[in-house]
Amino acid sequence: MPHVRPQETVDSALRASDAGMPDAENARRHGVAVKTIRRWRRDYQRRGLPRGQTHLAPPCPRCDDGPLDTAAYAELLGWYLGDGHITRGRRDVFNLHVFNDATYTRANVRIARLMSRVKPGGRPHTRRVPGCVVTTVSWKHWPCLFPQHGPGRKHERPIVLDEWQREVVVAHPAPFLRGLFHSDGSRVRNWTSRVVAGERRRYDYPRWQFTNNSADIRELCCWALDLAGVAWRQSNWKTVSVSRRADVARLDALIGPKD
Repeated sequence: MPHVRPQETVDSALRASDAGMPDAENARRHGVAVKTIRRWRRDYQRRGLPRGQTHLAPPCPRCDDGPLDTAAYAELLGWYLGDGHITRGRRDVFNLHVFNDATYTRANVRIARLMSRVKPGGRPHTRRVPGCVVTTVSWKHWPCLFPQHGPGRKHERPIVLDEWQREVVVAHPAPFLRGLFHSDGSRVRNWTSRVVAGERRRYDYPRWQFTNNSADIRELCCWALDLAGVAWRQSNWKTVSVSRRADVARLDALIGPKD
């Protein structure tokens, strides 16, 4: 938010404080609350902080060589590719939004925690839309971390990872898969029947399915499954399935339940 008090007011109040003026008198002369004078003295005199929020913004991992929690980023990247998008706000601040079904309460809490790990000190907020929870956090550097951001729907434009992003996924395929499958995937139970010894029997079996209209994003999902040693097949034009018992069990262990 913009500052309400002009810089000259702050400077004058700090000079008066340096000269020994009591906080109450200083506040009266400058038309501010006593607690404001005390905050100015604490932040700008004792701590030496600059005005505004720039001292609170973490350095960008791409622009400023800041730290990056790569495991959290890999998972958040999966969520972004599945059900996320970025919008531009005021003063060149960008908002990362991730949409998720409101019934998956633990996943929605996890999304907020992932955002806070990728942007240290970030304070995600949520809002409800019909059937969904939207988790949002603002940062000027989201386009640096998600260069796939651009106009139009993801399935209508190329989605290609930068080399540094591919290195992150190679190092952390399981979190990346968790983000993908927990956003645009589902664990379902299929069944089939067969005749055994003259008797028709029903067999139930679980499978994971990842559904996305973007061929590029489906290809990234298949690549990550290969990295994790999980067999998959294309069950229709927009769905990737993991059906073999051993592979379903392995994917269960890698990404956990969708809840």
